[in-house]
Amino acid sequence: MDSVPSPRRVALTPGARRALDAAGRLFYERGIHAVGVDLIAAEAGVTKKTLYDRFGSKEQIVVEYLADRDERWRAFLAVHLDTVGDSPERRLTAIFDASGEWTAENSAKGCSMVNAHAEISDPSHPAYAVIIGQKRWMLDLFTGVCRDASVRDPETLARTIMLLHEGALVSHGLHVFPEAVRLASDQAAALLAAAADPAG
Repeated sequence: MDSVPSPRRVALTPGARRALDAAGRLFYERGIHAVGVDLIAAEAGVTKKTLYDRFGSKEQIVVEYLADRDERWRAFLAVHLDTVGDSPERRLTAIFDASGEWTAENSAKGCSMVNAHAEISDPSHPAYAVIIGQKRWMLDLFTGVCRDASVRDPETLARTIMLLHEGALVSHGLHVFPEAVRLASDQAAALLAAAADPAG
């Protein structure tokens, strides 16, 4: 698996934080390419020069937006995982439960990383590392759960569960049918139970 270098980050002043919050809302609601620096500045109540002074470029604002979403998601998930102990079955359910709550509260239009990847697929873009980094981190998390459950082929099962998880996030954003994350959670739990059963 090719390594993707981590992007440079900037220190956020209170003013830069406000600008980033405005940018994040606009990027998620309208799309990254559709939102210009002028609109971000207007929404944040700052000048365009201030944005460039703080971030240097629109690309860097995108990096900060996605990295901020990633950091908040990981912290949100950690709270759920901290309450369930070491049981791989309970940890797997907690991941999907957290995803269900997160999508309901923060992701009406689907996963921000998946949406961003639809616009940023060039590995040379500095935000690409944030997008791919989060998904690799999630795959590592599922792989750890599968290894802890002592299944025969944890890597393959983790990838299958990852497909369920990511498909659920996309389906949630498309609003094709309700309770996509819950359905994926039930299927993932069944797969883990079957793989962990010596008679399975």
